[in-house]
Amino acid sequence: MADMNRPSDPIEPGNAAVCVPPTKVSNWSAPNIITIVRIFFAPVFIWMLLSGSGDMNEPLRWWATVLFVVGMGTDGLDGWIARRYNLITDLGKILDPIADKILIGGALIALSILGELPWWVTGLILLREVGITVYRFVVINDRVIPASRGGKIKTITQFLAITLALMPLAALWGDWVNVANVIFMAAATVITVLTGIDYLVDGWRQRRALRTDSTK
Repeated sequence: MADMNRPSDPIEPGNAAVCVPPTKVSNWSAPNIITIVRIFFAPVFIWMLLSGSGDMNEPLRWWATVLFVVGMGTDGLDGWIARRYNLITDLGKILDPIADKILIGGALIALSILGELPWWVTGLILLREVGITVYRFVVINDRVIPASRGGKIKTITQFLAITLALMPLAALWGDWVNVANVIFMAAATVITVLTGIDYLVDGWRQRRALRTDSTK
């Protein structure tokens, strides 16, 4: 009979699968750095937009628009890098939508200061954006809420509406551009509100499901 106190033989290579713990992704990964740079784009963009003389066709206005487009455009870049090279982190899931909100919120406030966008539109959109951001932090100990598909559609719609509002195309192409801008901004506002409601309803359903599971 084999000695029960005898230590087990060493596992020979190839005899058993070796469990290798997954490598933890650093919060200072390339996608997160890109996201942080996007956040710092906001004050520069706002300064450029508000420092002009009021002439919508001046170069500074165009440069502000370019900076906004580049800042929002890198949203897809950092996401692609994170997925392509498996660099997804909880910090990135939190910072990415915050960077969008800072750029978009700054643009909306600047447009309202310039008198080109009603304050109630800016207030309604910011109420939703700030509210959902606060909600993310409230439930962060239970789960990290990434941007949903509806949230991404909302961001794209906001991006198109704000870009159209920033570009002084009416002076070049006529007043129909202003009509198009109103349509895009109205669509962005409606989608923003609806997706905000969807986040809250989905969060309520998840909390209800967790409570149900805990009582079983």
